[in-house]
Parts: sequence; structure tokens; C-alpha cells
Amino acid sequence: MSVAVDADFQLDLYRRMLTIRRFEDLVQTLFLRGEVYGTTHLYSGQEAVAVGFASAMEPDDRVACTYRGHGHLLARGTEPEALLAELLGRVTGVNGGRAGSMNVVDLDHGVIGCFGIVGGSIAAATGVALAMRGSPRVSIAYFGDGTTNQAYFFECLNFAKVFALPMVFVCENNGYGEYTPMEAVTAGEICARAGAMEIPTRIVDGMDVHATRRAAVEVFAAVRGGGGPVFVEARTYRFVGHSRSDPGRYRPEGELEQWQARDPLELARGWLREHLDGAEQRLADVDAGVGELLAACEAGALAAAFPTPAPHSEFKE
Repeated sequence: MSVAVDADFQLDLYRRMLTIRRFEDLVQTLFLRGEVYGTTHLYSGQEAVAVGFASAMEPDDRVACTYRGHGHLLARGTEPEALLAELLGRVTGVNGGRAGSMNVVDLDHGVIGCFGIVGGSIAAATGVALAMRGSPRVSIAYFGDGTTNQAYFFECLNFAKVFALPMVFVCENNGYGEYTPMEAVTAGEICARAGAMEIPTRIVDGMDVHATRRAAVEVFAAVRGGGGPVFVEARTYRFVGHSRSDPGRYRPEGELEQWQARDPLELARGWLREHLDGAEQRLADVDAGVGELLAACEAGALAAAFPTPAPHSEFKE
């Protein structure tokens, strides 16, 4: 069956996810070459969450991310070369090469920040939601399952519910808080914690971009309609370790392979092959285009200058 009317849109969802995956692969390669300064936390495997939700956002919505924020920035529209240059500490970076991987801010695309402090994204997004009351705009907080054990989590959910803030809480449950399985340190179900505050909740397949987009469309409509905050648990998985120095050897044998069998990119490709006429050629064109884009981004970012250090006199009392 052909769904040509949706072809460009569905291909764009795939293109965005592929760009994130290839971008993260490039970041890892450059890190191993000593080009990336500081640590990195890659988003590989979780692309369907960022792309599905971003595809349903409006330009005036605001987003707060975690330290694993490359995928959210790219899904929201941050230029890949500017983001790569930021990670390489170059002056052409999103924040002039001074933010690194974990602290990028891109207000031009509605990203109020990536936060290295666990739970920091929730606090920032709650403050923005308070300022948005009475408008059709939505504030979105992304956070991991480990954040649900932080004081920020309970304080901000309570505040958002009491004041009916236009806010969407998106828990990216990838099964691990750094190196520890979620079930080893988290009592009960995550959604039940939001439900206890009478916040509407839903669980979504975070490996399926179509499922995450459908959920996002419905959730954003409810929040824009004045219904107050909504809590979403997106069940997903990271295909890499917690950070640059983590080989992930704590995972049970076969777990990674089980999740990779539901790779968001493969699921999207399978959907397109089933529904789209000429899918193979169009997928090949997208793959080639993303490859060319990132090759140009790499060359441009590596050619950019480093920031000029501020004169020492500026730091004197």
C-alpha cells in the first residue's frame, strides 16, 4: 500500500534519526582521536524519543535536556556542524566552543539548556512553564529513570500539578542509572509516582518513532488545552555505555542484542519498505545525503578556530 501523501514527512523522521545516530558515531570517532574535549554521553539507540516528540512541537515550545542531549538538540533543529564545533571547542560552536557536550544552550531552537546535574532539566523546565501559564506554549523536560529518585522530581511534579502548568515530563527510561539497573534502586513503577499526584500518565514504546509521535501529538494537545501537566514514560535503551569511558560490561548477556533487534532505525526502515513505493532508492538517497552532510560538518568543525582566551586582566578584582 502506498502512502505517498506522507512520504516526505515519514522520510524526514527517518532522516532525523539517522542524522543523530551518525552524528554520535562521528563524535565517538573524534573523541578517540583526541579531538573532543571533556566527556560525552551518546544518545545512540534512543533516537525515536527525541525525534518523535520534536516532530510534534511548535517553534515557541521550550525544551530542557539532560547531559545526553545531542539527540534532542539535533531533533529540535540545531545545526549539526555548530553542535559538532561546540564539542570540539571551536569558536563556531553553538555557544562559541565554551559549553562542551553537557551544557549546550540553543535558544534559537527553543532549547533552554542541557543539564549535567541529574534532575536539573526538570527544575529549569518547570520554571519556564510557570512563565508560560496562560499561553498555548508548552515546556518539555527530558530526564532519565535515575532522576525519578531525586528530590527535584517530586518537588517539580507537585508544583506543576498544583499550578496546572503547561508542561510535559518525558522520562527516557533506558533501564540504567549510569551503571545500575533501574529496578535495583527504584521501588515500584515510575508512572505510579506521577499518578499519585493525579498527573495523567502514559507509557510509550520509545523504540518506535511512530508511537512516540502519536503520544506526543495527543499529550501536547491536552496540555495546550489547559489540562495541566502530563507525564510520559518512554521505554527505550542506549546502545552504548553511560559515557565515553564505559564499555557497558555490567549488562546481562544478550540484553543489548535483544534491544538492538528493535533498533529505532530498523523499525523505521521496515515501516517505509512496507508502505512507501520506491522505498529502497529513497532510503539510499537519505543515507547518502546524511553521509555527505556529516562529512561536511566534520571538515567545517575541524577547520574552525579555537576561541581566543580572555585577557587575564578581565579576571582581576
